[in-house]
Amino acid sequence: MDIRSRTLVLLASMLLIVNYVETMVIPALPTIESDFSVSATLVSWVTSAYMIVAAATSPLMGKLADTYGKKKMYTIAIGFYIVAVAMAGFSPNIWFLLTARAIQGVGFSMFPIAIAIITDLFPREKVAFAQAILSAMMGIGPAIGLLLGSYIVQDLGWPYAFHTAAILSLILFVLSEKYLPHTGHRKQQKVDYIGASLIGLATVLVLVYVTEGPTLGWTSLDNLDFLISGIILYGVFFAVERKIKEPLLKLSLFKIRNFAVANITGLVSGVGMFTVFIFLVYYAQLPSPYGLGLTIIQSGLLMSPVALGMVIFGPIFGRLMPKVGPRPILIIGSILSALAYLSLLFYRSTIPEVLFGALLSSVGLVAVIIPLVNMVALALPDEARTTGMGMNTLLRTIGGAAGPVVATSLMDTYQQPIIMMYNNQPLVLGLVPSSTAFDYISIFGFIMMILTLIASLWTKNYTFRARKVETEVEEAK
Repeated sequence: MDIRSRTLVLLASMLLIVNYVETMVIPALPTIESDFSVSATLVSWVTSAYMIVAAATSPLMGKLADTYGKKKMYTIAIGFYIVAVAMAGFSPNIWFLLTARAIQGVGFSMFPIAIAIITDLFPREKVAFAQAILSAMMGIGPAIGLLLGSYIVQDLGWPYAFHTAAILSLILFVLSEKYLPHTGHRKQQKVDYIGASLIGLATVLVLVYVTEGPTLGWTSLDNLDFLISGIILYGVFFAVERKIKEPLLKLSLFKIRNFAVANITGLVSGVGMFTVFIFLVYYAQLPSPYGLGLTIIQSGLLMSPVALGMVIFGPIFGRLMPKVGPRPILIIGSILSALAYLSLLFYRSTIPEVLFGALLSSVGLVAVIIPLVNMVALALPDEARTTGMGMNTLLRTIGGAAGPVVATSLMDTYQQPIIMMYNNQPLVLGLVPSSTAFDYISIFGFIMMILTLIASLWTKNYTFRARKVETEVEEAK
């Protein structure tokens, strides 16, 4: 196996484990809530703590990778992850678990670093295909997490999911340390820790506002304090970055059209894409006739087309992109995702209809992700590539956090009673999201993907001539 193939296998395997663990946590939440005797609101932070720290630290870890070397920071990120999953598996209480999950968030920075390594190592006409393989792990991992995670939680207990991930991560850490090559050109410069702290803290505050919106209320003063403080810190960050000699990321780089477009579409599409996941998971498990009435394991099987679509079409789009460029594929992905929402709006009464919508959304999802990642990786100079990938990850994470919150808010707003006849009298057993809620979720997702389509029209296209390294990428800057 040559160095490129070996590197791709190592990076893809680690990302597979990461995405498996993050999805496995979802079916485990009710059990964790019961084991630690805590509220549903507190246990929801098992996922939120990871997501928030991942978004906040990605730009800094990217900058450190550009400064001190990608391999070095990649293995450090894996080290954080190993320590965190090992801690999580032995958590004596909820606070210990939340701390471990936050540390896991630091480890997530391995994703933008991995993309940068691939961009350095592969010829530019093959970069998109290699990036597509890594992006496909974002589909395969969740599918495995939903399926195996459900069985592990049910038969062994949720700590064992963390135990197995720790062992596998440790093996890949050793292999990465031995076989992963040093790539790119390091640029020794002062790391802007002030800027990294400002944007990190601002992101934490904004995501806390989004996460706590359904609990504290969107307009409550307690929650608005988080949002206002976050916005102010973002303003301070931009002011500081304009004056500092060696900023975290030169703001002038946002003048590169494709870098700007990739970040805008990443934010907007993130909202739309993650909304459909919440739609599918909740609708599948609602009792019939309000939903499909599936079990957790059956709903995991329902989500398998999402992984299948990414596995099949990811490499196809990856091979196609050097020939046609990112713009057509981004447009196709936006349209397919929008059509998926329309399909779920009008056709969702049977499992095959929902399966069709899920498969269509997965193809649209991978068709959007691959061009965005490629545009950021190739638009930026080598010394700023990983930092830029970290910034893009931050924005996509913010979008990904907002999507589920919108969906769950609509489900909490529009509900209907479950009525059972008892002694010829109607008996209300509880409340479930109504059909109107899922209609509005579909409409909201459709609007987000149309906005993604509009933004993608500003993409400056570039292609690669066969068997030539010379490209038109420089013209797209």
